[in-house]
Amino acid sequence: MRTLYVVTHPEATHHVEGVVGGWHDSHLTPAGLRAAASIARALRARVPDGAEAELFSSDLRRTRQTARAIAELFGVEPILDRRLREKSYGAAEGRPQEWLDRRFVPPPAVGERLEHDEGVEGAETKAAWVRRVYAATDEILRRPCARQIIVTHGGSLTFVVASWIRVPVESVGHASFRAPAGSITTLYEDDFFHNRQVVSLGDTRHLDSAGAG
Repeated sequence: MRTLYVVTHPEATHHVEGVVGGWHDSHLTPAGLRAAASIARALRARVPDGAEAELFSSDLRRTRQTARAIAELFGVEPILDRRLREKSYGAAEGRPQEWLDRRFVPPPAVGERLEHDEGVEGAETKAAWVRRVYAATDEILRRPCARQIIVTHGGSLTFVVASWIRVPVESVGHASFRAPAGSITTLYEDDFFHNRQVVSLGDTRHLDSAGAG
């Protein structure tokens, strides 16, 4: 039996400043910090006292701050993994969103989508993004702990979930699981059939009292 909680970091400065995130190392806003505390409390309520839990996080500052709030309530140290980062947008990172919008080349509706880099110098292809998130998730799931928490980004959540349900990399070109900032997605594997469920996707009910929906 295994339960995996996937957290998307809450509001960060790049959200309110209107700049491109990606690997731009933005930090949580005051509202984001309040939301991180609410996320931590919601997770603590879901995991029985005394039960072992492991915590993994992207190494960018906004996810580290979110993971820190969780770590304090669980008494664990987060394991940082750069493979859980958001997609790299290369030269666009930290620039105004409209700068990227003017240059953005959307992927084709059909045909090759995984090797598409969206026309921005230095941007990561979807293939590279998918493979690193899959590799990180697969490594986490090889560990025996029955309750695990991953703190990542809204875009990368898609590939954590896709890896969980074992979508082949070559088939993930059209996949998108949308989850709001500050959400908790719950994934569960039973210990009889070993079926993997998506129990809830992008749950934000815990943010009602945080002022950061």
